[in-house]
Amino acid sequence: MSTLTPPSAGAAERVLETRARGDGPSAAYWTGFVIVVGALALSPLVLPEFWQRFATEILIWGLLAMSSDILIGYTGMVSFGHSAFFGLGMYGAAAALLMLRPPNLWLALAAGLVAAAVVAVFVAYFSTRLRDIYFSITTLVFSQIFYVIIFTWTEVTGGENGLTFRQPPLAVPGLFSIPFTRNGLHWFVLAMVTVSYLLLRRITQSPFGMVLQSIRENEPRTRAIGYHVERYKMVAVMLSGLFAGLAGALYAVQNKFAAPDFVLFLISGETVIFSRVFYEYYLIPVGLIFTLMVIFLPQGLLGFLRRRLNQ
Repeated sequence: MSTLTPPSAGAAERVLETRARGDGPSAAYWTGFVIVVGALALSPLVLPEFWQRFATEILIWGLLAMSSDILIGYTGMVSFGHSAFFGLGMYGAAAALLMLRPPNLWLALAAGLVAAAVVAVFVAYFSTRLRDIYFSITTLVFSQIFYVIIFTWTEVTGGENGLTFRQPPLAVPGLFSIPFTRNGLHWFVLAMVTVSYLLLRRITQSPFGMVLQSIRENEPRTRAIGYHVERYKMVAVMLSGLFAGLAGALYAVQNKFAAPDFVLFLISGETVIFSRVFYEYYLIPVGLIFTLMVIFLPQGLLGFLRRRLNQ
């Protein structure tokens, strides 16, 4: 077979064949999508405050996992730099909310996106020149660099104490300005995550997304048939960083603070696991154990043993 011929089993070719046949998401897919979004929209009406807040955070972390999936799932590039994008999105939103009077939600989100995008361009320029484990190590190094900067630049970032601020209202200039309620914030986050999901789905199913999948399947052959692989990788990193920054900005708005812990590389590691092995399922038994401990052993295992031994 000629080296200029793409692999017959390549991802891009398979997707092209599917599109040529007119295949697409079935009615069952969209029905399931509407049911899931509807259930999430109704959840604030039936969940207690703690679980509702927990559901909102799941949506935000899900958006971070989706942003990472552009690189890991579609391009085959394992990045440990998403904590930098997520954290800079938080600090960008925080800076806008602290500097602007009155605080503006949309400008805060835009500031978070810009901060994450600038960092993503910088990281993409250097890291995409490397492959495999070297790419991963480079993104890890950049993540740590930004963590150290944020942790030590106390005058601007607040250091280990982070930054705190008031939650901005949901406002459209000249029309309305409504303070966020508990339910309103959940619905706003759900709307942002849903739109992001649809945009990411459209991107990954576009010709650009097909090329990314082809790079994942066989990078040398993708390069041989004429695609500038490095450029596609750079755009993938920048898109991934942009949506990770949006997740960070939403997290900042929800929790009204930004802290350097969210720039630490451990966040990137968790994001990688989210994207690869449905990491969240392990939290189910952990949550059950935690609940049982709180109910039956509030003093902890050591306290329980001490009481038993003293009887």
